[in-house]
Amino acid sequence: MSRWLKVVLVVAALLVIAVATLFLVVHANAFQSLLEDQMSAALGRQVKFGNLNFSPFSGSLVANNLVVADDPAYSASPFLTAKQLRIGVEMGHLIFSRRLKVRSLTVESPQIHLIEGAKGRWNFSSIGENAASHTGTPQKESAFPGLTVGSLAIQNGRAVVEYQATPGVSRVYDHLDLSMRQFSFAKRFPFTLSADVPDNGRISASGQAGPINRQDAAMTYVDTQIKIRHLDPVAAGFLDPAAGVSLLADVDAHATSNGQALSSNGTVHMQRLRLVKTGAPTPNPVVLDYAVTQNLQDDDGQLQRADLQTGAVAIHIVGQYRLAPKNPTVNLKLDGEKLPIDQLQTLMKSAGVKLPNGATLRGGTLSLSLGINGPANNLVITGPVALDNTRMVGFDVGSKIAGIAALGRIKTGDTTKIEKLRLNLRASNSGISTTNIYALLPAVGQATGSGTVSPGGALDYHLVVKVTTAHGIGRAGVGLLTRLNSLAGSTAKGVAATGVPMRVTGTATDPVITANVKGLLRRNASSILAKGKKNNPGALLRGLFGSGK
Repeated sequence: MSRWLKVVLVVAALLVIAVATLFLVVHANAFQSLLEDQMSAALGRQVKFGNLNFSPFSGSLVANNLVVADDPAYSASPFLTAKQLRIGVEMGHLIFSRRLKVRSLTVESPQIHLIEGAKGRWNFSSIGENAASHTGTPQKESAFPGLTVGSLAIQNGRAVVEYQATPGVSRVYDHLDLSMRQFSFAKRFPFTLSADVPDNGRISASGQAGPINRQDAAMTYVDTQIKIRHLDPVAAGFLDPAAGVSLLADVDAHATSNGQALSSNGTVHMQRLRLVKTGAPTPNPVVLDYAVTQNLQDDDGQLQRADLQTGAVAIHIVGQYRLAPKNPTVNLKLDGEKLPIDQLQTLMKSAGVKLPNGATLRGGTLSLSLGINGPANNLVITGPVALDNTRMVGFDVGSKIAGIAALGRIKTGDTTKIEKLRLNLRASNSGISTTNIYALLPAVGQATGSGTVSPGGALDYHLVVKVTTAHGIGRAGVGLLTRLNSLAGSTAKGVAATGVPMRVTGTATDPVITANVKGLLRRNASSILAKGKKNNPGALLRGLFGSGK
């Protein structure tokens, strides 16, 4: 008998559940106003959705066409729209007491519109302003006791970020997934987030956040680990293409924010780094270890440490920056001491440094201490540069000297040794200028002067070259300079040591070095004319220009 009693009880229970389920399917919309009102009160903005349907298999209410209004100070369009909102509920409360207790909210395929105002406040900053008063009311009729939800998720969303200060500038994040457990306006909760960034990039983050800041939700406490893969800052909208900087990066970082300041440290692995428009992407990876703090009120930041490394090359950067949606500005100091030339050349090419066609630097070191200032699309770089004990292979400086055959016969072979090179650099969009140049080339002598490189790459350098040895200019050169200077009562060695004016034109890849014949002749003209017949000045001049025999 007991066996049949159990069967009857099970059947009766199934009938009760079936009737209750049928009731919920038919009358689910009875809870629509309650849910809309309480969600609107919690968020501080109007929430609307379509008819509610009950899904008995998932134990949830399903609402189509969710709409969350925006802050009217920013937009009349919705802040969020979604195809579907799934509301997980406590089935016992719902079936037997016909009371609604929400355990989870899942927003499917939402479109989220984020706007930063001209003064830095966001359109979602006001969300949660009413949460304190809402949590203080009696909760027995609330669908969200204590404004806590066991699970709050966004699945396959799309977020568009815009800036009122720079109309037309936006960033788009697709396939946005956000999951929060034990979400509450008043407590800290764990979260995970992931999204696509343009050009096949992917960002993911996990950590803790909360409680929600009542005055400004954007200033809520966050502690998170961040991973970004295949980030293209230009495609993602972080850098203006006009700046000329490009790279692909993988980022591993930790960040914390107390609502007022953001602190972050981590590592950026960069591929194909290009620092200027005219630069060449680096073939080898470049790693950046950094630590920064940033004021969230005005987007000013302090770069406490940025160590750039590729191979044995280590460059250190510190300074300040100011973020802007399209064109950040910086005030940085870059230092590198005795950097090995052999491993530095890829970074030099990335920075647009060009050598004569077929030439390569080998051996030696580079030291520099540069200031980097201004907006990213018009940086000004200034400071001293020092090159020591290197060789330019594939470049014969003597063969490039035109105008005076005596100097044109200087022979260095296919390698020009640079014992020392010192200069002060200034580089910007308007070109490059170098002053206080001092170069010591053992096969030639010493060179001093200054010059410029135009934005198009044209050289215009004025130098004085002191040929320190007769051997440096060859036997023919000694004869010509001796004959020339004997007219003025001096010697070839004396004039060579005094210095020969030269001008460097052409381009860095194809330089033209011309001795200043006019300046040299001006110093000797009276003697040449006074003793012309005796010294055969015509033959001498032909020799100077390379046509004498």
